[in-house]
Amino acid sequence: MQRREFIMLLGGAALAPHAARAQQAMPVIGLFNSGRAATQTKNLAALRDGLKEADFVEGRNVVFDFTWGENQFDRLPALAAEQVARKPTVIVSNTLAALAAKKATATVPIVFTTGSDPVRDGLVPTLNRPGGNVTGVVFISGALGAKRLELLRQLVPKAQSIGIVVYPNTPETDAERADLERAAATLGVAAVVAEVRSSGDIEGAFRSLAERGAGALYVGAGPFMFNNRERLIAQATRAAVPTMYTTREFVEAGGLISYGANIPDAFRHAGLYAGRVIKGEKPAELPVIQSSKFEFVINLKTAKALGLEFHPQLLATADEVIE
Repeated sequence: MQRREFIMLLGGAALAPHAARAQQAMPVIGLFNSGRAATQTKNLAALRDGLKEADFVEGRNVVFDFTWGENQFDRLPALAAEQVARKPTVIVSNTLAALAAKKATATVPIVFTTGSDPVRDGLVPTLNRPGGNVTGVVFISGALGAKRLELLRQLVPKAQSIGIVVYPNTPETDAERADLERAAATLGVAAVVAEVRSSGDIEGAFRSLAERGAGALYVGAGPFMFNNRERLIAQATRAAVPTMYTTREFVEAGGLISYGANIPDAFRHAGLYAGRVIKGEKPAELPVIQSSKFEFVINLKTAKALGLEFHPQLLATADEVIE
């Protein structure tokens, strides 16, 4: 599969990259993402919606230059260098890709979307005045671990241990893990952790947690989990253990419950910011947007398959119930 797609539509005809470059009157958005295109359909649609709000429509007055990391995070520095070398007008990236892009350029504007802490991660020095060439949107994710664990505990009050699936060694996931371990201690349950570093580790992680007696499961935050959500849901279904996820996309795909930010809404804001940058505003002067739209979503069909019944009060707190 091509890691990069460069497509421009004009009068219904697709132009080759060199032809698109010849039409350089159009600004170019470098969409640089650490995941796969197939997992980002809703987010890309929301990004385009945000651009449209800023008066930019793909193929009419803006073009995209796509670079996908395909979850090969060690390749991100090289891919970032390639993306920067093509001199886009602005780069739009998720967390890990944005970090690589920032190291690759101090001049090309970068608009990020992240569920992590961009100050802690080194993307920006402050939220209100980012400075430099980077700004973006925060959809709080990893920091909601304690709240998710509390909701999961309400659903499975008799569980003595909760298995936690994490992708290790990123600032976001390491902070989430520490938060979950503290929350588990407060709730009086054991936190049993299984690390996954590649898609090939997922089955073994779930098997390990089952063998260690986990009565409920928690799938952690981060782009690796989001981009492998179908495999994770399949393993949770096979294990037949109640599982909490970080975003509604998991529940829509068959997962049991989720609590987290609305990620497409964050991408819509990123599209708006990309449009403002194209119009001439500087990232240094655009404060980082903090998304505050959170959703608790329940899949009743999955609950029925697990033989679970939600307390009416818990159901009443859900933002959406999928039947």
